[in-house]
Amino acid sequence: MKNYFDLTGKTALVIGASSGLGRQFAKALANQGASVAVAARRVEKLKETRKQVEEIGGGECIVVPCDVSDEQSIIDCINTVAQKFGKIDILCNNAGIIVWDDLLNSTTEGWNRAMATNVTGAYIASREAARFMVKQGSGRIINTASIAAHGGEAGSPSYYASKAAIANLTRALACELSPHGITVNAIAPGVFETELTAGSLDSPMAEAQKATLPVGRFGLEGELDGILIYLASDSSSFCTGQVIYVDGGQTCKM
Repeated sequence: MKNYFDLTGKTALVIGASSGLGRQFAKALANQGASVAVAARRVEKLKETRKQVEEIGGGECIVVPCDVSDEQSIIDCINTVAQKFGKIDILCNNAGIIVWDDLLNSTTEGWNRAMATNVTGAYIASREAARFMVKQGSGRIINTASIAAHGGEAGSPSYYASKAAIANLTRALACELSPHGITVNAIAPGVFETELTAGSLDSPMAEAQKATLPVGRFGLEGELDGILIYLASDSSSFCTGQVIYVDGGQTCKM
């Protein structure tokens, strides 16, 4: 029986893997047999991720420091992974921050910080990884967007703008890289319980939001694994330039 989602022999780099969705992505990829490089600024947190990945088995897992607000750090990270494994088959651009400021209280510094982390870092990582993928004639780039790419709300203009930018960056790169056997897609999660959302999901506002979701709850750990593995695998060879919402039905009502 064929396993359509087998990643044995593949090498994946997950940027933003120190916690939350990125850590879960690394575990999911390893569970399908991939060797995984986990990257972020917080090396001690990455070591915790590596320990959890190694408990799963699969291929090798390495820790690579990476600051997505620093271009040279990203370039060094990509080169380290390529030199270690001889290739990069899968790149997950998952690093992200939210700067909570309404427009009148926001600052250009906060805007630039959000854009540097959420958009520019993904652009640089994709560019550098694509250099190796083009030579290989294959590759998978998977960006983390958000339901924030679908529409805006008050409270964080930089976040909503950055996630919309990720969606269109995904489409543009898909058009450019498709002739080289490289697909580029984005996963757009709804509200999930992660370090990024910790402390905000037990508020009256969050409870009201939850009540409006068709499924009646927020996302749980592991509920992005299926779409991630599909996009990382050979089964998704005809799927590119897509922003796939995994949100409990939230955007179907927006």
